[in-house]
Amino acid sequence: MRVPRRSVLPAAVAVALAAVGAWVDDPSTSSASAPITSIDGASSTGGATSTAPTTTAPTTTAPTTTAPPTATSCGSVVHIGDSTSIGLTSESYIGDPSLRIDAQYRRVGVGDVRLEISGARSVVERYRAPNGNEVASALKASGYEGCWVLALGVTDAANVAAGSAVLYDERIDRMMAVIGDDPVLWLTVKTLASESAWSGPNMPPWNEALLAAQARYPNIALYDWAAIVDDEWFDPDGIHYTSAGNIERARSIADALVTAYPA
Repeated sequence: MRVPRRSVLPAAVAVALAAVGAWVDDPSTSSASAPITSIDGASSTGGATSTAPTTTAPTTTAPTTTAPPTATSCGSVVHIGDSTSIGLTSESYIGDPSLRIDAQYRRVGVGDVRLEISGARSVVERYRAPNGNEVASALKASGYEGCWVLALGVTDAANVAAGSAVLYDERIDRMMAVIGDDPVLWLTVKTLASESAWSGPNMPPWNEALLAAQARYPNIALYDWAAIVDDEWFDPDGIHYTSAGNIERARSIADALVTAYPA
């Protein structure tokens, strides 16, 4: 399934990617008529009186703008994520169900939402659950055709930093070999951790590999979450998110999907 893609790269607040637009007033028109005058003046003796033709200024119409889209063309979405996505669905973090990620996807027009979220998930390694590649393979084998939101990369970057022989490009290629030409929205990653393989400096190389992958896979749209996430949205561990961070992340991911794949 191929859907025309728009890049989701931030300018200031990126594609926090909320759709903002300005409505233009109804088109207005203006016209002016030149006064009708006699060429030689009125004749009191019955002589002919000439009348200049009426002239009307050209009608001008104010340009109109189209409101930005508020819905996505993705009727089905599978969200594959690691532990950083757990808070998006958690009552403990987001008390209002309408603000959780499944409701946010439906807000922008997704009818079929499938959430595949597991702690420490990466494309390659397994921790108490299938890895990202295996989840995608099972979905494709079941006949799934639709859009993919991939909130993977934090654990992948950490595993590479810890010494994995499977590097960034191969991890991305493995996922895309399964997904094929379906539309993909892939989030960049960031942490504030200062120690361990999950530390902040280990994340940018993964993001750079995602950016480079767009040349190989034109159906990848990047949502640069790393560029817009506020440091105050991180939990004390510097990896996961507070309630405010999860609420904003759920909203902005859905809006990024609209920007990348508008209806």
